[in-house]
Amino acid sequence: MAGTLRGLLLAILVVAAGVPASAKDYTVGDSSGWKPGVDYAAWAKGKQFSVGDTLSFQYGAAHSVLEVSAADHGACSASNPLRSHRDQSTTIPLTKPGTRYFICGAAGHCAAGMKLAVTVSGGDAGPTMRSTNATPAAASTGAATESDSSASGAAAASGARLAIGLLLGAVGLAAALRG
Repeated sequence: MAGTLRGLLLAILVVAAGVPASAKDYTVGDSSGWKPGVDYAAWAKGKQFSVGDTLSFQYGAAHSVLEVSAADHGACSASNPLRSHRDQSTTIPLTKPGTRYFICGAAGHCAAGMKLAVTVSGGDAGPTMRSTNATPAAASTGAATESDSSASGAAAASGARLAIGLLLGAVGLAAALRG
């Protein structure tokens, strides 16, 4: 019985160690960053975005990252963004499955290709991704919204609760083994 409990404890520790490592941070455009002249559809091709991953946008002061609706992405309309970022280093947590749409709000930049659509998968279905440079969105001013902070905080809190739960379970099993 002690061998079974030790095996279970080892399995829990292996899973706990793998949980943080499974999330990926994607730097949009890699070393090119978020700027005109980059083919974001080609950049995203073959990448699999999942819940827990993040998108990091690195860009100059002349640019922005606007999260927009599918319609605004398709029209390159920046007039009604869901979220607006201008801090030159924006990290977007991918907190739920579905398609997310991003554009640069500077005049003409979206039409010149500064747009990205990613499909985020979650659960057991396996990650899938879709990116397109053919659907634009509009520009707006402003900073990250409160919902960005709360989404990021909720994701961090959820991960922390999982890690604490796994740690407490491992401690409990270790105590039972000594018992």
